[in-house]
Amino acid sequence: MSEGLGNKRLVSKLLLLVVGMFGFGFLLVPIYDVMCQAFGINGKTDKAAYVGEAAAVDTSRTLRVQFVATNAEGMQWSFGPVAEELSLHPGETREILFVAHNPTDKPMVAQAIPSVAPSKAAAYFHKTECFCFTQQVLQPGERIEMPVRFIVDPELPGEIRRLTLSYTLFDVTERMAGSLDLAAAPIN
Repeated sequence: MSEGLGNKRLVSKLLLLVVGMFGFGFLLVPIYDVMCQAFGINGKTDKAAYVGEAAAVDTSRTLRVQFVATNAEGMQWSFGPVAEELSLHPGETREILFVAHNPTDKPMVAQAIPSVAPSKAAAYFHKTECFCFTQQVLQPGERIEMPVRFIVDPELPGEIRRLTLSYTLFDVTERMAGSLDLAAAPIN
């Protein structure tokens, strides 16, 4: 009889452990966001186009914006900016092109994830148009120029004189294969 009671306790403890692990996994994203904000790391940018009011251009300051592109493991596309950096005045609307090429013999879907450094500058970097807002579909051998239009808010702290906008490109073809007709998918 005590063996049956011991098994029930073990099963109860294991079920409690599973529920606790699920809850912890569910809370990881909000905990991660809070930790990044508290420690000033991971310069996340907005996931949608900026629709704020146009600010006055601050011609008394010049910023340098550097552009970096990397491929996540397994991504076969060539991907990068047409220029490594540009200078601008805070408040100016600027545009940079990134070029992607699918050298494979099959259609592929990609998603770009942006980041801004230093991380405290991310709140002042506003994208009004970005290929990162949608997934990109390229047919075999296809090449595309993808624009990023942005504004650096004049309220950016004065000690920040250089920003880096970086993108990591991920292959999401397998995940999207069931929801897209890749042979006929339009290019974004």
